[in-house]
Amino acid sequence: MSVISRPEVAHLARLARIDMTDDELDRMAGQLDAVLEAVKQVAAAVTDDVPATSHPLPLRNVTRPDVVRPGLTAEEALAAAPEVEDGRFRVPMILGEDA
Repeated sequence: MSVISRPEVAHLARLARIDMTDDELDRMAGQLDAVLEAVKQVAAAVTDDVPATSHPLPLRNVTRPDVVRPGLTAEEALAAAPEVEDGRFRVPMILGEDA
């Protein structure tokens, strides 16, 4: 027995504003039946003694701790720049003068 009917699929398609042919509606009804059957099997496997989890393995943070370290001075950063203007990197203009 079909879990979802063709008229229900047509209604869902209208709600989602998806134009579907009759063949597509028939095929989608079968495909949605398969999806709903799979969800039903998963729901049947759920037991009270198994806690809900978002991941099969425990997560842990693998990033290094933040440590403040001295960075480059403005002069050191600009030392290798091809062009410098007013203590800043000078780059070619990419937008018109109006921008």
